Amino acid sequence: MTAHDVHTTARLYLCTDARKDRGDFADFVDAAFAGGVDIIQLRDKGIEAAEELELLDVLRQAAHRHGRLWAVNDRADIASLSGAPVFHIGQKDLPLRSARKLLHAATVIGLSTHTTEQVDAAIAATHGRTGLDYFCAGPVWATPTKPGRAAVGLDLVRYAAEAVRKADEERVGGLLLPWFAIGGIDLSNVEQVLAAGASRIVVVRAITESPDPEGAAAELLTALDAAEPAAAAS
Repeated sequence: MTAHDVHTTARLYLCTDARKDRGDFADFVDAAFAGGVDIIQLRDKGIEAAEELELLDVLRQAAHRHGRLWAVNDRADIASLSGAPVFHIGQKDLPLRSARKLLHAATVIGLSTHTTEQVDAAIAATHGRTGLDYFCAGPVWATPTKPGRAAVGLDLVRYAAEAVRKADEERVGGLLLPWFAIGGIDLSNVEQVLAAGASRIVVVRAITESPDPEGAAAELLTALDAAEPAAAAS
């Protein structure tokens, strides 16, 4: 899988910390990829740069073995040094144009969005080489991984789906902007998210807290596969 596949086939995106409490980072990311995760992002504010680079090398090797992608969160310098194919920023992180100056030309950049206005801005920011490559809409439900961030509910998912559809109709050539629903998504509610218009999801605890990360990933992928015929018919 190449960075181009974020636009075409990547549907299941996982964010994980360094798993210091369990000491199984290498085994965990390998299992998650084996279960069908397309992209794994290391997101851990509690580690230093040197340790993050070491863990990213482990993640890179696992991604290479499985033909998958890996991502860096927040720090463009770490993304550049590690050669990450995917880089993700939040609304208050480094501006998109500045990040582009620090990263390799082929690096895919994603952005978190939490409001309809931010979704609109993300769609507008896709034009040109400094443009955005994907965005995430959420958090759909409240999640401890983002303390203090209010849940936006399924309405933002519906809005994003319709806004991207309209933008795609107006675009001449090019690929439809990929976007992911994020925030508290697991096997118990993923069908609601897909019914609201999402076809790609970001998960955290649904896999990181599972005793069987490979199996948890496979079950989520099955849910995504089951929703595809309905999405195509709508």
